Amino acid sequence: MSSPDEPTSVGPTGRQLLGDRNIRWFLVAATAGSVGAFLQAAALGKQLYDITDSELALGLLGLVEFLPALLLLPLTGSAADRFDRRRVAAIGLSGEVITSIAFCVYAAGDPTSAVPIFVIAALFGVSRAFVAPSLRSVPPMIVPHGGLPRLVAFYSASWQFGLVAGPAASGFLYDVDPTIPYVVSAICFAVAAGGVAVLRVRHPQQRTPANERPSLHHALEGLRFVAGRPVLLGAIALDLFAVLFGGAVALLPAIAEDRLGVGNVGYGWLRAAPGIGAVIITAILAVSPVRRRIGPTLFVVVAIFGVATIVFGMTRDYLVAFIALVVLAGADAISVFIRGTLVPLATPDRMRGRVMAVENVFIGASNELGAFESGAAATWLGVGPAVTIGGFATLAVVGVWWFLFPSLRTIDRFDDVHEDTRVFDSRPADASPATDLTEDPNEPCATSSESSRNSSPPAT
Repeated sequence: MSSPDEPTSVGPTGRQLLGDRNIRWFLVAATAGSVGAFLQAAALGKQLYDITDSELALGLLGLVEFLPALLLLPLTGSAADRFDRRRVAAIGLSGEVITSIAFCVYAAGDPTSAVPIFVIAALFGVSRAFVAPSLRSVPPMIVPHGGLPRLVAFYSASWQFGLVAGPAASGFLYDVDPTIPYVVSAICFAVAAGGVAVLRVRHPQQRTPANERPSLHHALEGLRFVAGRPVLLGAIALDLFAVLFGGAVALLPAIAEDRLGVGNVGYGWLRAAPGIGAVIITAILAVSPVRRRIGPTLFVVVAIFGVATIVFGMTRDYLVAFIALVVLAGADAISVFIRGTLVPLATPDRMRGRVMAVENVFIGASNELGAFESGAAATWLGVGPAVTIGGFATLAVVGVWWFLFPSLRTIDRFDDVHEDTRVFDSRPADASPATDLTEDPNEPCATSSESSRNSSPPAT
């Protein structure tokens, strides 16, 4: 049994990965969760705009969903490192089932107030705050040696499939009855919870020792780790500010109705356009992952994201808007793939949950807080100017980051990050041994050298 944290230059093929039972179940869970999340988000945005006719309300919805991840940061990452990540994710997904049912019950009553929607959305945000760091820390535990970049591409593809299927279906389902999207979302979250619960690990989780008492210092170690690694900080923050300023998707209900003049079905396909672009790119990445010129590629694709956002903000033509969304999402998919591979490779397993929780806050800030920023800007400037200015701001961020983070722009291979970050595993030599999860009995036993790596992993 080999460590998932070893160099990634050689690894299993996509066919070999998909032949692994654990990989298949993980991707089923990720796909079901993504379909449910994006289906619910699209229906919720449409329903909220129908009730309020307010761009600012769409922005406030993003803020309400983001705040739990920020406020619970000391708990969510620590829980993922202290307890079985599979169980934490399954419990959180079960909470998402309950909130989807609550949305359904409220939608059935022909609602006229947005307040209950915000309350339920906050509870959904709490559940998701625990799911994200736990679920995103699972791939290094189940992937064969050298397979992480390809699994990240598959994982990203599963979410991007949800980004197409969920919103595309939302328009049709919402037209039939506003409650149906929430029922389907609840079913999807339940399938995801079951899929995570049956996973067996290939590489034991290195949990926080039971005799180490919970503390604020332990909970915030992930934040200090990210802040001290320019490659991690630069990659995560680049995504944060780029999407924060370029968060045009949050305004799609207003853009579809006021600028493009389309109904529910047209809005659903417009909402699905980013997923189409992302699925195309992630399918390519699953077959042929980016392996060279990692840093420069990251900067280029974020710049493309900014340019496509500008085009989307300036057009009133439905086809041009659709293509712009496809392009910006395809560029973002490459950025997500690079960041999604860099972060676990640059983080020791014993603190992946806490680092993923920090990244989740950054991602949440870029998406939900970006939605709030876009909604507020649209209220003051109008929808078109708000989106266009956001695209120019994204290009400005790319330029500033190019000079602020030279270590990020000069990365050639993922293995370079792996080698550079081994020295950062700061656990004391006399630290208590990690608590292992039950391994798959079908896996061969580790050799003594491999067991040594698993008990004290390099800080990759």
